[in-house]
Amino acid sequence: MDNYQELKETANRLRKDIIKMINEAGSGHPGGSLSACEIVTALYFKEMKIDPKRPNWENRDRFVLSKGHAAPVLYAALAEKGYFPKEELMKLRKTGEMLQGHPDMKGTPGVEMSTGSLGQGLACANGMALAGKLDGKDYRVYALIGDGEVQEGMIWEAAMFAAHYKLDNLTVFLDHNGLQIDGENKEVMNIEPIDKKWEAFGWQVITINGHDFEEIFKAIEESKNTKGKPTIIIANTVKGKGVSFMENEVGWHGSAPNDEEAEKAIIELGGEK
Repeated sequence: MDNYQELKETANRLRKDIIKMINEAGSGHPGGSLSACEIVTALYFKEMKIDPKRPNWENRDRFVLSKGHAAPVLYAALAEKGYFPKEELMKLRKTGEMLQGHPDMKGTPGVEMSTGSLGQGLACANGMALAGKLDGKDYRVYALIGDGEVQEGMIWEAAMFAAHYKLDNLTVFLDHNGLQIDGENKEVMNIEPIDKKWEAFGWQVITINGHDFEEIFKAIEESKNTKGKPTIIIANTVKGKGVSFMENEVGWHGSAPNDEEAEKAIIELGGEK
């Protein structure tokens, strides 16, 4: 039996929940949520030291979703993990409800940082990691950033900071799906060679297939064994992964599937609408 079968099934459930909640909301960002499912699943369902019954536990590992528009993947994981009832997912983006279009740390159990203004989340993760070191804590901090997001100058200020302060308790995933709201990264603002850039800023750089659990866990282990510098895992992914008509289609960056499209997607993912 596949060692990662259970995690694959979990990632698939997250994908179905992402489709359902964005369809119900009538707005949202499916593409970059679907591309990050394996990364988020690996962290929340195997790697991170967390307790849904104690979301503010002092020694918990932290996760910052810097690309905050991909909130549906985080919400799906938090609900699956037991931070709040799954019924809440169907209230996505509803006024006055818990799950807003971008994560709200004051309104949603398990959300470590309010994000959505691109470029800011990595700096927040830096602060958490530095605080952990200053306080002598052994928790780790994980962050997920987007490849369109690394066009933001603040990301590179944060990159300098993390290397300068030797934040080896920080692991960052770059969801490298090649697309952003306005098109291909290389056409909007080319970010390559992205690995060489992070190396030049003093980071340990690991490049993986972001949909392969074995590669994800191997990279995480390597990051935990790296001392004196932060690690970035460049995860090559497919935008819209798992839904054939969404894969590598930039139009699904921020468009909600209608009822017919949602039904087709759920069936494709092995479930019923």
